[in-house]
Amino acid sequence: MNTLWTDFVNSEWHDWRGSGRSEDRLLKPEWQNDFLIQWQFSAPVPASAEDIEEMQILRRELRSFAEHLTSGGQMTSDLVDTINRKMIEGGPVTRLLKQQDEHFNIVLEPVANGWKKVLAEVVADFAQAFVNSGGSRIRICDNTDCRWVFYDDTRNRSKRFCDDKMCGNLMKVRRFRERKKQ
Repeated sequence: MNTLWTDFVNSEWHDWRGSGRSEDRLLKPEWQNDFLIQWQFSAPVPASAEDIEEMQILRRELRSFAEHLTSGGQMTSDLVDTINRKMIEGGPVTRLLKQQDEHFNIVLEPVANGWKKVLAEVVADFAQAFVNSGGSRIRICDNTDCRWVFYDDTRNRSKRFCDDKMCGNLMKVRRFRERKKQ
């Protein structure tokens, strides 16, 4: 199951087959556009250099959080502060607006638009995944060539690979061939 935050974190692609190739999809306007369409956001494409730098930093932080949680670490106050700061940067603000007919409405408006708003939503999705599972369902693929981050939605929380048909089968074949050699 792909989620907003895992789709964002996995924009740093590594060839899961082991060729050593990798690419930063955040730099590609096509990926940016597809990401915005898939998750129903609006932001300028291509993203500015400042936005890309901010996205890369957030991606590193989220991956680091995921690695920390999968290795048995606990959510620290520093992690909470970072998450809250990012959500505040693009989160909604309540405002009183006067309508043309002299009536007033209370509305929620985003503090920021564009990529700041997108990043706030990515962090909020990560926070929701953490709250829902206490971090126990946040995983990193056991295929060392892949290392994609994913949310384990299995009932018994035993999922080891981002995709059983790709990474799972590849690792089974590698283990089988290793046993055959011996």
